[in-house]
Amino acid sequence: MMTDIQPQAAPASLERGRLRKAPEHFLDAAGIRSVFAEGKQGRRDFIRKAFAGAAAAGGAVAAAAQGSNQGSKAVGEGDPAILNLPAHSTGLGQPVATDGYGLPSQYEANVQRRPSPGLTQTSQSSVSFAPLQSLFGIVTPSGLHFERHHQGWWDIDPAQHRLMVNGMVKTPKVFTMDELMRLPSVSRFHFIECGANTGMEWGNVAVPTCQYSHGMLSCSEFTGVPLITLLEMAGADLKAGKFVLAEGADGSSMTRTIPMELVKSGQVLVAYGQNGEMLRPENGYPLRLVVPGVQGVSWVKYLRRIELGDQPWATKDEAIHYVDLLPDGQHRQYSSIQECKSVITTPSGGQVLLDKGFYNITGLAWSGRGKVKKVDVSVDGGRNWRTARLETPVLDRCLTRFNLDWVWDGKPAIVMSRATDETGYVQPSMRQLRAVRGTRSIYHNNAIQSWLVQENGEVKNVQLS
Repeated sequence: MMTDIQPQAAPASLERGRLRKAPEHFLDAAGIRSVFAEGKQGRRDFIRKAFAGAAAAGGAVAAAAQGSNQGSKAVGEGDPAILNLPAHSTGLGQPVATDGYGLPSQYEANVQRRPSPGLTQTSQSSVSFAPLQSLFGIVTPSGLHFERHHQGWWDIDPAQHRLMVNGMVKTPKVFTMDELMRLPSVSRFHFIECGANTGMEWGNVAVPTCQYSHGMLSCSEFTGVPLITLLEMAGADLKAGKFVLAEGADGSSMTRTIPMELVKSGQVLVAYGQNGEMLRPENGYPLRLVVPGVQGVSWVKYLRRIELGDQPWATKDEAIHYVDLLPDGQHRQYSSIQECKSVITTPSGGQVLLDKGFYNITGLAWSGRGKVKKVDVSVDGGRNWRTARLETPVLDRCLTRFNLDWVWDGKPAIVMSRATDETGYVQPSMRQLRAVRGTRSIYHNNAIQSWLVQENGEVKNVQLS
């Protein structure tokens, strides 16, 4: 039976539970070579075994470190961290602007985007995953933004970069970066998700942590010029023109077809700014396309050409790649919209709940069709659901943070989230999605994610049958 219960505040007398983070970077070079060897033999267990070993080692270290800090102390017990003033309270700090560009704390050095061992055969045509489980709010720091490259990244001289607009236009145009940046600009917050995000989970549980299961997802404030503005400047035929082709300047010849209805709406941006500064080289500097709600491959990086036409181009990256293999053997093409989806980031795979008591269940929800309307959370594998709090701002085609109060009683629990967007679309279960799409897909997996909290507090990635 499913119920819709409003979240209840935790009693003040309950201690807040402590959580141990998931181990990071759990494979060395030798381990990565083993992953490739295992993959060629059709086995997928090595990465999970390596992670389990790292988690066990991390647990021993953490237990030793936390042995003298078992929860908060009552006033009067004499906590040395209170009674003894540390050096930073008695001496001079570092000089101002020691680093011209600010860096994270040394104590946050493990919070990094990371490649997935064994996922790709080359380091240039590869992916790095954002550490979702370590982030707050909805904005991804530019330095932690996930990457997907087909030929490696470049740091292009903006003075030499050009954008051409041609095709069904009266006057083909070539813009310099200076000319683009002098035009009226807009800034908008949007998520970007790779079409293959969560793709490794189609067949069965494949990866241990939220970073690797859902980390091809990020959210930023993008600044740029609406693409429709540039097309109008070139005298585009907006009646006969039905599609634009976006072309990147890197050696992979990345090209994607974009429907003109998205462009005419003003949503599609030619962006040069991200999170208040210029794009990072890994994110397309000096120019990229922003196509809200559409899979990340269409957000063409190092953008150099826009061509207006009257039909799709069927380029290599949309005719044979980024297509969905259906159970009847057909391929579904141009399935670009990222459907409504969510994931709990805490508690999530690899983390450990160290105590019974109060925890804040938190996560992210998003939809390529508009705003997130509601997120329901279950702690019993979907038998009962409670409505989570949506934290503001709730924006169009943007990540939305949700929270729910939870008191863990120390018993096994399966936590999961289910998002609904403003169109009424409800995120499906894995069983519902497989009934339509089968198990042989790679792309567009938006199924409900389940995390098992074991009796010992360890959290694991599981799938419900």
